[in-house]
Amino acid sequence: MKERMSRALVPVISRLPSLARLRSALAHYTATNAAPIVDTRPRDYALVRHETHLRNRDQVERYLPDILGRALARIWIDPGFRDRFAAQPVATLAEYGVFLPDSIEIDFVTEGTSRPQVVVYERPFRAMPRKRLLYLQLILTAAK
Repeated sequence: MKERMSRALVPVISRLPSLARLRSALAHYTATNAAPIVDTRPRDYALVRHETHLRNRDQVERYLPDILGRALARIWIDPGFRDRFAAQPVATLAEYGVFLPDSIEIDFVTEGTSRPQVVVYERPFRAMPRKRLLYLQLILTAAK
């Protein structure tokens, strides 16, 4: 498997997990009555190459837009990922190796917009109001 990560926001269909791989994991599970030891997430869907710990506001502002851009692109094509991200965006990012400071909050906004938005807030202390750091939204453009 290739070590480098594709720069494409949307992965190639041929790289999606095969049904044969999922069936073999299910067969293993039913035969042994144990949890299957198969990572069904394709490597090309990774949001980051290595586990990433963003420790402060500067790192969040620098690196998180690229990571959320990949997540937002995946939201458009993967309904399961969209549902998990909509329910718990920070926990979903942690599943994919992206860890944020406790002061960072993420909202997934679908109401009142024609396209989903991801809004990142900072709240240094619980008693303080949160401050918007950035937001992302996929915009489709065409040119001739």
